[in-house]
Amino acid sequence: MTRTEIEFSELLDVAQLKAECDAMVGQFGAGSAELRPALLAVLKKASQEGRQKARELLAIDGGGRNCARRISWLQDQLIAILYDLVVTYLFPKQKNIFAVTAVGGYGRGTLAPGSDIDLLFLLPSKQQDGTHKAVEFMLYILWDMGFKVGHATRSVDECIRLSKGDMTIRTAILESRYICGRKALVDELESRFDKEIVTGTGPEFIAAKLAERDERHRKAGDTRYLVEPNVKEGKGGLRDLHTLFWIAKYYYHIRDSAELVKLGVLSRHEWHVFEKADDFLWAVRCHMHFLTGKAEERLSFDIQPEIAESLDYHKRPGLSAVERFMKHYFLVAKDVGDLTRIFCAALEDQQAKEAPGLAAVIGRFANRTRKLPGSLEFVNDRGRIALADPDVFKRDPVSIIRLFHMADIHGLEFHPDALKGVTRSLSLIDNQLRENEEANRLFLAILTSPRDPALMLRRMNEAGVLGRFIPEFGRIVSMMQFNMYHHYTVDEHLIRTVEVLSEIDKGKADDLHPLANKLMPGIEDREALYVAVLFHDVAKGRQEDHSIAGAKIARKLCARFGMSLKRTELVSWLIEQHLLMSMVAQTRDLNDRKTITDFAEKVQSLERLKMLLVLTICDIRAVGPGVWNGWKGQLLRTLYYETELLLAGGFSEVSRKERAVQAQTALRDALIGWSEKDRKTYSKLHYQPYLLSVPIEDQVRHAQFIREADKKGQALATVVRTDSFRAITEITVLSPDHPRLVAVIAGACAAAGANIVDAQIFTTSDGRALDTILVNREFPNDEDELRRAATIGKMIEDVLSGRKRLPEVIATRARSRRKKSAFTVVPHVTISNSLSNKFTVIEVECLDRVGLLSEITAMLADLSIDIASARITTFGEKVIDTFYVTDLIGQKIVNDNRRAHIVARLKAVMGGEVDELREGMPQGIIAPAGLRVASAPKKVKVTSGQ
Repeated sequence: MTRTEIEFSELLDVAQLKAECDAMVGQFGAGSAELRPALLAVLKKASQEGRQKARELLAIDGGGRNCARRISWLQDQLIAILYDLVVTYLFPKQKNIFAVTAVGGYGRGTLAPGSDIDLLFLLPSKQQDGTHKAVEFMLYILWDMGFKVGHATRSVDECIRLSKGDMTIRTAILESRYICGRKALVDELESRFDKEIVTGTGPEFIAAKLAERDERHRKAGDTRYLVEPNVKEGKGGLRDLHTLFWIAKYYYHIRDSAELVKLGVLSRHEWHVFEKADDFLWAVRCHMHFLTGKAEERLSFDIQPEIAESLDYHKRPGLSAVERFMKHYFLVAKDVGDLTRIFCAALEDQQAKEAPGLAAVIGRFANRTRKLPGSLEFVNDRGRIALADPDVFKRDPVSIIRLFHMADIHGLEFHPDALKGVTRSLSLIDNQLRENEEANRLFLAILTSPRDPALMLRRMNEAGVLGRFIPEFGRIVSMMQFNMYHHYTVDEHLIRTVEVLSEIDKGKADDLHPLANKLMPGIEDREALYVAVLFHDVAKGRQEDHSIAGAKIARKLCARFGMSLKRTELVSWLIEQHLLMSMVAQTRDLNDRKTITDFAEKVQSLERLKMLLVLTICDIRAVGPGVWNGWKGQLLRTLYYETELLLAGGFSEVSRKERAVQAQTALRDALIGWSEKDRKTYSKLHYQPYLLSVPIEDQVRHAQFIREADKKGQALATVVRTDSFRAITEITVLSPDHPRLVAVIAGACAAAGANIVDAQIFTTSDGRALDTILVNREFPNDEDELRRAATIGKMIEDVLSGRKRLPEVIATRARSRRKKSAFTVVPHVTISNSLSNKFTVIEVECLDRVGLLSEITAMLADLSIDIASARITTFGEKVIDTFYVTDLIGQKIVNDNRRAHIVARLKAVMGGEVDELREGMPQGIIAPAGLRVASAPKKVKVTSGQ
């Protein structure tokens, strides 16, 4: 026996299983009702034990394709044994009447643990009574065994007829494989299929398969660098390799991919890459199916760590085990892309030789090859840049970079043969080329192109040029960050960042970024900005902070690019501080003057401020879909304008007290049509922080809201409004003040499924709280969003009034969303008295969950801490919440022991260690009858959650 046969025999003793089944028939009789469940139990046990053995062998040898072949062989034996039982004992007249064939992926002799079993029952033209019943019996047994069986029952004539009009059926039959039954029918189908379907239809099949692939890529995100890729259907996944093999089998009439080397389509090295990629992807897919117990094709965050462990990856400095595994995955996906380009180039050349007119089917270009102006190395081949001769790169390696520059200038696509030439010439990119002045000039021209720099950079990256030409970039190619915030690998993120910058540079983003669009034409050093944008994350995956390490790399690269010392320092500063503006805008109180002065001290100049704003926008936009929103844009604009005012020397010298008096007068004057008594009463309701930080139009709106509530005798009232541009919904709450008010409002929002992004907390002079909560917008339509906001407001009112109990509504929400997180974030608390002149700033960082904000604010109330304002920021699975606080007499918290106690208590909350609702947590602040603070409840258990 061969080694393969020995391995297969470990999965199943075929003779023994046959004997057991025969014994069952003898025991119960062919017509007995007890036979079917008895056979089912035996076959099911054999299948489960065989698959478990396949899983054990996968863990031992790691061979993904071997595992898929073993499971396919196991399935073959089970079907063959079942067929023998059916035609021997149950339907003896059907023996050698029909054939059972595997089609689709199963037809290739590979089967993933959870995949469908695709079968074609091939019938003779003249069908006999009982054939369909025999087929049905087999299918019912397979279904009862737990398999998903895709099946068709057809004659040879039907297969041929349907193949002519249906490309899916044609592809399935292309990969059909005999399992058992009447072999002559399968031979007839193969012969007729080749003569009547395949012959002369190669271009038609190729065009259909490539179009199908493009549509599949579009649905899957059209990038191979999604951090939760689809291993089967995604770009660079198994289906792309299958597509290549389908085309090769159809066009070149081959059975084994190794024959592509003999045909000159792939080099031996490229064929080995094909084999390794196929084996790796199969290993990942089989592990996924075994781990999840189903046909899971999406490599999601929650299973990535376990797959990495199963494949024996270990952490290294700067990269965790799962990040190393995913980097390998994306490198393999990139290899699949390289193979696709090389294969398509060979295919087009072959078609052009055989029938020149057919090349247009693939290329979709009509013009003839002609000279390219300003170039002797390249030609325009039907709208694509191509090599003038095969030795272009050998004669002058700079032409590798020049190829992309010329393609950009002339707006040309790439001939597959040119990209194949690039891929096979990567060894020519050495230190001499990297230091070549012309090569670096051309690269900067590509990067700063007014046309589509991101497209050229992506082509360079996919061809392997970018990582070879700039080795520092090569280190982050295919690198992923194991978190929910970043949607793409680091290299794809950087290229997308350039894409956003180019969009702003062309003035196409006025609706999203009106300020950046206005500032961009006035930025003096456009080249420095592009360099900073492309390399801002180039040091990811190193032990040193990537911003600091990136600034060091930038100094080296800028010198290589021939940039002056002044410009080099500007690029380095932008990279080192690329997170500064985002973090200040999203986690600091922009109404606190010290926030602005501290930020301005770091920025120092208006030119830096402009460039940092644009870089920050590009960085956030390129993180992934849905990450950017109007609220973040508003925060950045506010920070920009406040800082611009300070850098330009425009901060008012008028004292805070005088400005507050002026603001109060302005509010009174703005209450047009009100009685003098009401104007005086409602303008004096507010303290300095409110008057100096809330825009006058909002002050007027709040005054109208409070007066209306007073007229109705409402102790508790809410009002909502939407803001589509900022993508937020504002909920303003008027209530008797209470130490735990913020905790209750936060809990009510969590129970209603609202994500809080900011909170403005004010107390009126008559002892009421006027709190404005900003939540992320969920619906594009204002009517739908207002209905949602009204529901949130009603939840807040119900909880504050005691009609609903906060612990119960949060627990219900948490149960509906409970799922073990794939991520860990070490809880961290920072308490600072240097970030604000008036407040102590408490910043907490931890893993997000339902009800978290409510728990944290409740704990702060427990600790007798008064929250003046809060900034709530979510980065994927991680939250960074910032609270500007004082003690109960309005002073900063300076005692070291007390600060240590606060840190310990908050860490306990963030770690989920507080299981009971703290004594004093209100069930309602206002009873329905009117103004009354509810009595302190008994301790009750609460399920944590944000």
